[in-house]
Amino acid sequence: MTGARRSISLVKGRRRYVFSFYEGRETELLAAILELAARPESGFDFFDAAVLSHQMGRGMSESSGPALARAGDLTVENGW
Repeated sequence: MTGARRSISLVKGRRRYVFSFYEGRETELLAAILELAARPESGFDFFDAAVLSHQMGRGMSESSGPALARAGDLTVENGW
């Protein structure tokens, strides 16, 4: 079953980046955002990707209710 349609956006200078996706497809969206950031000619960098990833995470916690929002306060050990 397909989840709700979501979108995230970033305005950078004269450019506006808008990404639409369905809940449950966040991993695919993140992969596409990282591919865009890896292309120097795109004008979109890894900081921009991090900002959008954060937006996506906030949207997920808001739509999933208080339990997931509390989980967002946890830190990950042995991370990157």
